[in-house]
Amino acid sequence: MAEARTPAQIEADIDRRRQELAVVLDEIGVRMHPSTIIGDARAKVTSKVDHVAGRACVAASRVVSEVRSRFVTEEGEPRLERIVPVALVAVGVIGLLVSSSKSGEKAAEAAKASGRRKR
Repeated sequence: MAEARTPAQIEADIDRRRQELAVVLDEIGVRMHPSTIIGDARAKVTSKVDHVAGRACVAASRVVSEVRSRFVTEEGEPRLERIVPVALVAVGVIGLLVSSSKSGEKAAEAAKASGRRKR
């Protein structure tokens, strides 16, 4: 059988539970406050961005190391047999872009000039 409680015990139990409920409600209030929600969201986004940026940094470092290993020996000496062809291709591509740009400008000027003549 359950033992009988006195009114004082019941009141003490009610007060204790009321205090526990007040603490829980305060915690809910803090958790649901807009600044807390924004802070939590900001922390999650920052963490995700840091994680992605870290992975991107590691990947970029790996690519740079691989490319460097193709053009430099383990002793740090340049591998001219690989550097010279790449440099020549780069100069050729740049030359093509420059000449294409100049011929495009000349064509645009010619089109403007012929448009002026027609008026």
